[in-house]
Amino acid sequence: MAREPWYAGTILLGKGLLRGLEVERAWHGTEHLPTDGPVLLASNHASFPDFAFVGEAGLARGRRIRFLCRHDMWEVPVVGRAMRSMRHVPVDREAPAAAYLAARRLLREGEPVCAFPEAGVSHSYTIRALMPGVAALARETGVPVVPVAVWGQQRLWPLRRHLEEKAQLSVQRGVRVDVAFGPAFSVGPDADLVEVTRDLGHRMTGLLEGLQSLPHHRPRPGEKARWHPAHLGGTAPTRTAAEPLDLLPRSAIRPTWGPEV
Repeated sequence: MAREPWYAGTILLGKGLLRGLEVERAWHGTEHLPTDGPVLLASNHASFPDFAFVGEAGLARGRRIRFLCRHDMWEVPVVGRAMRSMRHVPVDREAPAAAYLAARRLLREGEPVCAFPEAGVSHSYTIRALMPGVAALARETGVPVVPVAVWGQQRLWPLRRHLEEKAQLSVQRGVRVDVAFGPAFSVGPDADLVEVTRDLGHRMTGLLEGLQSLPHHRPRPGEKARWHPAHLGGTAPTRTAAEPLDLLPRSAIRPTWGPEV
């Protein structure tokens, strides 16, 4: 890999913070992430630092992943410079075309690019409605799509359960974070974007629930686990109850995957 001081420095800083919090990490299915060439990753979004764990897992395959992230991160001093230097892509949900074009350019340069097609964090900790951008990029460029799930990191930054509650950073130590890569799939030039997006939702759900069902992530009997989905024994808001919190864009494709409520 080419030398990228900002990327290397950010990795070292992140590892230092995670070591201080005694965060244990494990990767699954890394063989599905190609070691070279363009690839489009589609990850769930359960907390704000998701990209840090997916990015670290990518390094295990020698890939520096370029992420599509909220555009306001570029407005923070130092952080914005770091994001530009690492070639991440700012996404303005009100005007997403620029992000699409930037991601397409990176893919054509042979880079691995990761998007969060939920277009925001999921307060129910299920795969919520998805944007069709991943399907559109894959159809236009012909690059393979690799679904990704990351779980455990939400315990470091639990989300709100209702509109009046404020999200607060946790200093909990000893959290386990798992990242899973699923088999790559291709999108044909004549594919229907809605159907491809629905297929992606089912693939992401399978990966995520596989991680959520691991013994070390399941709530203990009687535990009020606000960090775990309701349909798997937690006390997070159901998908229906989370709708006022999720603030879904109008163009999002409603779920045909996961729990019904």
